[in-house]
Amino acid sequence: MASSMLNGERAVVLLFVSSILYSTRISLLYEGLSFSLLTIFALFVEISVESYGSAFPFKTRPGASSGILLGAVTLPGVAISKLIQLSRALSVHEVGVEEVEFIRLQYWATSTTCLCVLVFLCFMCHHESKKTSSASLHNDCHMKFSISSIALFTAVCYLSFSAKSSSKWNMALTLLWIVCHGVSAVKFIQHVLNTFPACASFGEALLVTAGFVVYFGDMFACTTARLSSIAYEVERSEINTIIQGMLLGLLIIPILFKSILKKWKLYMTSSNTEVKQSTIFYGCLAFILLAIVPLWMQFVQDFHVHPFLWVLKFVFSEPHKRLSLCVYWVAVICASVLRFYNISKNSKIERILLRKYYHLVAVLMFVPAVIFQPLFLNLAFGAALGVFLVLEIIRVWRIWPLGPLVHKFMNAFTDHRDSDLLIVSHFSLLLGCALPIWMSSGFNDRPLAPFAGILSLGIGDTMASMVGYKYGVLRWSKTGKKTVEGTAAGITSVLAACSALLPLLTATGHMFTQESMAWQECNDRVF
Repeated sequence: MASSMLNGERAVVLLFVSSILYSTRISLLYEGLSFSLLTIFALFVEISVESYGSAFPFKTRPGASSGILLGAVTLPGVAISKLIQLSRALSVHEVGVEEVEFIRLQYWATSTTCLCVLVFLCFMCHHESKKTSSASLHNDCHMKFSISSIALFTAVCYLSFSAKSSSKWNMALTLLWIVCHGVSAVKFIQHVLNTFPACASFGEALLVTAGFVVYFGDMFACTTARLSSIAYEVERSEINTIIQGMLLGLLIIPILFKSILKKWKLYMTSSNTEVKQSTIFYGCLAFILLAIVPLWMQFVQDFHVHPFLWVLKFVFSEPHKRLSLCVYWVAVICASVLRFYNISKNSKIERILLRKYYHLVAVLMFVPAVIFQPLFLNLAFGAALGVFLVLEIIRVWRIWPLGPLVHKFMNAFTDHRDSDLLIVSHFSLLLGCALPIWMSSGFNDRPLAPFAGILSLGIGDTMASMVGYKYGVLRWSKTGKKTVEGTAAGITSVLAACSALLPLLTATGHMFTQESMAWQECNDRVF
């Protein structure tokens, strides 16, 4: 019974959680306790959800495990890891208290978001159990365990803020803000699962939901703090503000476009409908990105020029290095896309293996930029993510004239992991490489941390897939496709890459320490 409950994926996740808890300081006692409770509750919910199979009203990605445990602990685990890192820096006076408190607040917002989604899934399990012949005693035990976990988590959260808060009014506002994250997450994950059926597992939907809610909750809180006298956050860079505003604007565009289409549908004639719809879409795109989004950026960041002029000035501040890097990226992308697109049409190579070549291309593109132009790479990742979002919106809405062309091109690289509605593999690769770099900004005493995504996806995941596909025999579970041979190949290749990368970082003098932070702050003050 225990062996069936603790499969390979769960064992790896629990090992990841244990390593974080082992490193947690006594000053983060409440955060460590809450993270333990969240992990136990997530494991319980995952087992409960998987026991009901396809009884849920939501249609998840076929052939994938629920992934609830992994989805629930990933973002809180990252937040508490950053908190542990900053607490070490605080003890030697390398960061301020306000920065630690800001990350602490982000941890509680993230963990509460995941907890509320888990509660939602748990009550769905309880609702489904009433329709079956399950024993009432078994259901009562499940409900008691769920309520106890929620109560303990709430108590630990209250004790954490009561020990740090200077006034009851501030503590009440903070707790209300955190609870709003949880309520928003429950509503958002229902919308995601209903709008995009069979596009994601529960764990993937949970991960996306928590990320969106916390990221844009931070944006809302930042705006509110500027409108009032409430102190909210540490100082953020112009690049972070530009990326945050651009992403929100791109997510607003489909809503605006859809509402305009509904109102103008009565006035449209049957002729040239595609042209009229595309005109409306591109008009909305230009209006949001060139007018509305820059206004918000200038409001929260105090740009002295238009944000897009700031971007141009930033790029041309080191034209030889940054423009040369852009030319290099374009050349690599064009050569790889043309080569792999032709292979995908004429070859019988498995799509999963063909797509892993792009992971290797990511290593080729991003490693030099991380070492020599990390700030510019931050901005380039944001621009690439924006381009991907625009192209996916155009593809899904079939916006003339690019929609059919983009759809035909992207279908050449899809496999069972993508659905007919959404294609998300390129987003996963980009964000997997970008997020470790973005989250390593500021204080960082781990030189390999920015390379975590590039190494794990570009090298580890590629080697694991290739070796597992060709030579894998021993599977981690009966239902999954992951093999022990592939996992061993992935771990070995990443360790070998780290061993080769560390001497290179030492030789270039680029170790992402406080000197890098000082250079970044100096560079930001120029603008």
